[in-house]
Amino acid sequence: MLSRTLRPTAAAAALLALAFPAAGRAQARKQASKPAPKPAPKAAPKPAPKAAPASSAAAAIAQIEKLGGRVMEIAQNDDRLEVSFRLGGPAVGDAALQHVRGLKKLLILDLAHTGVTDAGLPHLKGLAGMAKLHLEGTRVTDRGLAHLKELKALEYLNLWGTQVSDAGLDHLTGLTNLKSLYVWQTKVTPAGAEKLKKALPNVEVVLGWDAAPTAPAAPPAEKK
Repeated sequence: MLSRTLRPTAAAAALLALAFPAAGRAQARKQASKPAPKPAPKAAPKPAPKAAPASSAAAAIAQIEKLGGRVMEIAQNDDRLEVSFRLGGPAVGDAALQHVRGLKKLLILDLAHTGVTDAGLPHLKGLAGMAKLHLEGTRVTDRGLAHLKELKALEYLNLWGTQVSDAGLDHLTGLTNLKSLYVWQTKVTPAGAEKLKKALPNVEVVLGWDAAPTAPAAPPAEKK
């Protein structure tokens, strides 16, 4: 007699059908009604390892050079950068400056005679170490100068031939390191230059050949 703990296989069920036809047919029907076993799930393929991304600075430099810009280190022992778009001319627009903002070691930026406008200058806000900025011959106006307030290291700013006026100089009063400001052929007046000098006594404002530059204020004489 078969043990009740054993489960007949399909072959055993066939033998039982011969010996016990009714029981065999019932067991065969039971075996046939069982669903087929599900195949084991396939392991998901492992993703291929991603290539290490290039540094943001290297990617930015590649884009700048692709647009016709030039990127150079200041000296062999100084890895700070000078970026010039001067040779690109009007074809270099505001979009080019989105690549400049990633260069934290930028010291000098030359945008002279390019197509840059006020809309591109917000990209310069994070360049806290920049000391020299050329904007001569661009379409920058007073509104654009508001985006230069955070450039606290700026020492040189060339606005020759732009549309800035006395009102625009008010945005520069917090640039305490500014030493040279060129505003020849702009709407800046001698009165506006003098007003700026009251806030920044060490700045020299160059108004052009037809106007004497406003030299840094002389230190007060010692009292005897």
